[in-house]
Amino acid sequence: MKAHFQGFACEVRRNRALFLMILPATIFTFVFFYLPMSGLVLAFKNYRFNLGVFGSEWNGIENFRYLFSSGTGWLITKNTILYNIVNLITSQALAIIIAIFITEMNAKVFKKITQSAIFLPYFISWVIVGTFVYALFNYETGLLNHVITSLGGKQVNVYSMPWVWPIIICCFNSWKWCGYNSVIYIAAIVGVDQGIYEAAYIDGAKISQRIRYITLPCIRPMIIIMLLLQVGRILRGDFEMFYQIVGNNGQLFNSTDVIDTYVFRSLLQNSNLGMTAAASFYQSTLCFIIIVVVNSIVKHVDADYALF
Repeated sequence: MKAHFQGFACEVRRNRALFLMILPATIFTFVFFYLPMSGLVLAFKNYRFNLGVFGSEWNGIENFRYLFSSGTGWLITKNTILYNIVNLITSQALAIIIAIFITEMNAKVFKKITQSAIFLPYFISWVIVGTFVYALFNYETGLLNHVITSLGGKQVNVYSMPWVWPIIICCFNSWKWCGYNSVIYIAAIVGVDQGIYEAAYIDGAKISQRIRYITLPCIRPMIIIMLLLQVGRILRGDFEMFYQIVGNNGQLFNSTDVIDTYVFRSLLQNSNLGMTAAASFYQSTLCFIIIVVVNSIVKHVDADYALF
């Protein structure tokens, strides 16, 4: 133990500049990520405000039992997983297509304009997007109903049609993230040895053949890393996106409610800290298990592509 401490002290003295550089990030991570984890104890307690966190009585797994016996736990789990899988596939596939399309362009000006236009939605707040969605689908003043009535049709109340909202949410999610993700894939494609493309061009390879046999195999490590990072968040819904687009419309909860929005709404409505802590604990635990399992599968297939 003493030998390990002396070795660590020697390492600090030798690389004190590097340790000073990493110190702010370490403090930030400890304060904002590790200290709040003490609140997870609420998941196993019958929390009372007058007794505080550590004075409240233990109630075992009662909060978890209540969450799932009501059926809510399974519903929000299913919604969260399905939304994230669809968003993962659509946003990543669209980003890869856009990246390939942009890198194959020859006109530099058009390429820069296209890339900037696609990247722009990333900087638009979900609050603005939510306002845009409301202005588009509002029953009385929305643009959609205005177009329908001007063509002689009847108004439709999109906010009472739960089956439409998974499509709307996935479309807006892809629209907002495809530009940001495409930049990463463009960087990966630009890093490919250009001599390979030149050799393929001399051999008479078509664009589709260059994409299939050169571009996609070369960026496969980046695709796997991006998928692994996204899979780790498969049980975390984008709270801001769901809350700003859907709001507190009870008719849409069965098709749009995810774990994050459920926790937030539960805190606002009934202040049941025990059950919301149980939902968060359940979410974090499953995320950890999923990322470990997926990383193990990738490591088994090809260890070079694993995260750890």
